[in-house]
Amino acid sequence: MSIPMRVRMAPSGPEVSRVAYGLWRLMAVPGGAEVQQVLARIQTCLDHGITTFDHADIYGGYQCEAAFGAALRAHPGLRQKMELVTKCGIMLVNPARPNNRLKHYDYSRRHIVESVESSLRNLATDHLDVLLLHRPSPMLDPDEVAEALQQLVGQGKVRHLGVSNFTPSQFDMLASRLTVSLVTNQVEIHPLRLAAFQDGTLDQCMRARISPMAWSPLAGGRLATGQGEAETRVRAVLAELARRYGADQEQFLLAWLLRHPSRIIPVVGTNRLERITSAAGALSLEMELQDWFAIWSAALGSEVP
Repeated sequence: MSIPMRVRMAPSGPEVSRVAYGLWRLMAVPGGAEVQQVLARIQTCLDHGITTFDHADIYGGYQCEAAFGAALRAHPGLRQKMELVTKCGIMLVNPARPNNRLKHYDYSRRHIVESVESSLRNLATDHLDVLLLHRPSPMLDPDEVAEALQQLVGQGKVRHLGVSNFTPSQFDMLASRLTVSLVTNQVEIHPLRLAAFQDGTLDQCMRARISPMAWSPLAGGRLATGQGEAETRVRAVLAELARRYGADQEQFLLAWLLRHPSRIIPVVGTNRLERITSAAGALSLEMELQDWFAIWSAALGSEVP
């Protein structure tokens, strides 16, 4: 049985697509930010049931949100067909932020509010479906952050809140100050990064019935080209599965995440339209349980205990 195309991210959260499209690499190809190119990616996603678009203020040197927003201004009706996720908190050294002397994090009330206001303008929208705090900071004051976040929710500028790269204890600490529930934790998950399975992150998500988001689900290309022992082992298993199922290896990496009971939402970042189509095809792959463990065992380099 194929996986449903949509999922409710949390009991009180938004309904989103089971695969999200990430905009991190939007500027990575020549002309990638041109309106027609952005529109082509948006439409390909929507045509294949991918309606959730994952942004961050810093992507593309603080340029990706505005490039995406230019496409929405050209075709404003598209906004009603999608869910917009963005992040704030990381401060990069960049000409767009001349006051940043070094990379750091800023979760002051002022910065969170200003960042959201900027994202709304850039994305040509009056609300964000989900706002994520991009990375935990040793200087994060949960009371100040909660005040800013709840103000934005109360104003209708942000519909739902989540975090990214937070440990379970950091997640719980922030949640303890909020009167609204966090709806996701976006973390790195793939066969070369198994920490979320073992450090309590996915257990916490299942306990709270929230869907985690997985960034870099294809390991940033390392599983396709990397020469390390783990990459080589996993690639050999993927090649055999692709041959047996008649699918491609990238689909199996996504299907491996989709098969997990925590209802992981992979965030796929590619500028190639055919790979967007392929990613959506992972939802119809019916991966057998033993094949799931074949990838797990290859990643570990040993069979399960």
